[in-house]
Amino acid sequence: MDYKKSGVDIEAGYKSVELMKEHIKKTMRPEVLGGIGGFSGAFSLSKIKEMEDPVLLSGTDGCGTKVKLCFLMDKHDTIGIDAVAMCVNDVACAGGEPLFFLDYIACGKNYPEKIAQIVKGVADGCVQSDCALIGGETAEHPGLMPEDEYDLAGFSVGLVERKDLITGENIKPGDVLIGIASTGVHSNGFSLVRKVFPMTKESLDTYYDELGATLGETLITPTRIYVKALRAVKESGVTIKGCSHITGGGFYENIPRMLPDGICAQVKKDSYPVLPIFKLLAKKGDIEEKMMYNTFNMGLGMVLAIDPKDVDATIKALQGAGEKAYVVGQTVAGEKGVELI
Repeated sequence: MDYKKSGVDIEAGYKSVELMKEHIKKTMRPEVLGGIGGFSGAFSLSKIKEMEDPVLLSGTDGCGTKVKLCFLMDKHDTIGIDAVAMCVNDVACAGGEPLFFLDYIACGKNYPEKIAQIVKGVADGCVQSDCALIGGETAEHPGLMPEDEYDLAGFSVGLVERKDLITGENIKPGDVLIGIASTGVHSNGFSLVRKVFPMTKESLDTYYDELGATLGETLITPTRIYVKALRAVKESGVTIKGCSHITGGGFYENIPRMLPDGICAQVKKDSYPVLPIFKLLAKKGDIEEKMMYNTFNMGLGMVLAIDPKDVDATIKALQGAGEKAYVVGQTVAGEKGVELI
């Protein structure tokens, strides 16, 4: 008896690391110390000395049951973008710049080529957010997970000057809400999606005119990463008062997280285009409107609160960063929460 016969292939692990290296290299930043494969990732913080009052930020998350689509479609090169996005978008929400990222892949069996494809997506997400991939773990769990399945999670650390922290504490009535378009369902609500649509090859390969793509292609579209967009707003001289990453819980759970007590966010439902996938989900699943807005991002991946005088500059900065941005509402005095009008 040996470890391989028990279900853990150490040689496959070595091969996975070798295949990953070409993808990891493209994420490197000058602060990264040492090579790939050490017991820990090293990242120099010498630049902190130049900062007035540095604050470290962190974010950790997974991709939820969206990984089921990867299994069914046998497509594994984009789910890593989702893992990065869920973490670095949270760091950016607080005004921070992501510095580095670590991933964790748990699998029933280590298929090196598949693992390398997952890490390729992670590396692509890190490139999109100027974040270094400095470490990770691939863990084989024979007997605990099916051989052809895996789960993916990640962790990111970022940095911000204390004076630049986005806390929401200065939001007042009359501030403007700016929404930044999402690319689709992102990485939340897939347990409901999988109840609405049969998760079969035939279903996922079905082409819908309103989507302009197959269902599978639409659903697997990676989560949008907003790090560079928020940086562009900051560099334009605009102070972002509040920022909400629209993830699990949709509008009703996430927008209030940026609000101080006594402030209500009013969002105009007709102020931006709801993506076709959400209309199709509501129709096919007979899902009531409030549940849709309480589950999905409904076409907005981020919502910012800014001073009215900064609206034009914010929209210009976001559009310059390649984003679609809309004035979607305002803040008013009232019980902390969200009103859809």
